Amino acid sequence: MKCLVINLDRSTDRLAHVTAEFERAGMTFERVAAVDALARPDLASMPVRKRPVSGTRLTDGEIACLLSHRTCWSAIAAGDDAYVAIFEDDVVLSEKTGQLLGDRRWIPADTDIVKLETFFHRTVVGLNQVSAGHGFSASRLYGVHLGSAGYIVSRKAAGALLEATQEIRFPVDHVLFNPELETSPGKIVYQLWPALCAQEQFLGRERVRFPSLLKQNRQEQHALGEVRQKPRASVYDKVRREIRRLSLQIADLCRLRQWVIVPFAHGGKRIRRPHTQRRENAL
Repeated sequence: MKCLVINLDRSTDRLAHVTAEFERAGMTFERVAAVDALARPDLASMPVRKRPVSGTRLTDGEIACLLSHRTCWSAIAAGDDAYVAIFEDDVVLSEKTGQLLGDRRWIPADTDIVKLETFFHRTVVGLNQVSAGHGFSASRLYGVHLGSAGYIVSRKAAGALLEATQEIRFPVDHVLFNPELETSPGKIVYQLWPALCAQEQFLGRERVRFPSLLKQNRQEQHALGEVRQKPRASVYDKVRREIRRLSLQIADLCRLRQWVIVPFAHGGKRIRRPHTQRRENAL
C-alpha cells in the first residue's frame, strides 16, 4: 500500500525519526511537504469559521495542518490507488506495520477510512470484528477518537473530504474522526485493533523529542485570552453527566457497541495507558 508522510521542510529531525520507523518496519513512503504556518502569514487572514462551542478561530498551525492533509487527499483523489495510508512525521509504528499494510485485502469493502492510530482516550466501537490478520482486527468506529497521525483513506473518501473542507471550520482530526460534525455523516470509519501507531508524545516516555506543534500554537492562543474559560460544574451537573454517560453505555451495548480505550501494538505488547502520559498534551 502506498504511504504518504507529512513533514515540514524545516523538521529534518522528525524526517529522520519517521524514516527510521519505516525502515524498521521494512516499508517505504513518499514525503509530502507540509504547509508551514511560519512561512504563510496569509493564513491569519484566511476566511475561517470559528469553532461552534468555544467561539475561537482555528490557529494558524491548525489551518496549516488541515491544508497539509488536503494536499494528500487531492493527490489520492486524482490517483489510481483504491486506498492510501497517510502518516504524520512524529508517529511511532508497530513492528507489524509492514506485514499489515503489505496487503489491503483485509480492508472491509464498504470502508471510507481506517483509523490506524490510538489517542488512548475512551471511544465507542462496534462489537463485530473483521480479521485483518497478524493479530489485528477492524471494528466500526462510532465515537469521537481524535488524532490524525495515521489512517487509511479510500480514493472516493479523499474526494469527499476535499469537498467537505472547502470551507475551513474544524481541525483535521475532527473532520476525520468526530462523527458529531456535519462533515462526517455517511462516512464509514473502521478502527484497527490494536492500533498500528501512536504519536510519540503519548507513549509515556521520560523525554518527548517531538512535542506537539499544535499544542504550542493553542497555548499561545490561550495566553492571548482568546479562549473562554468554562464555568466549574456543579455537583448536580456532575451527577447528571454521570447518569447520561451510563445511559449512553447501556444504549450502546443494546446496539452491539462498546466503550473502549484502543491499545497500541508495540514491542510485542499491547500498550493501553502509558503511565506517565499527561492528558493535557492531547491535541
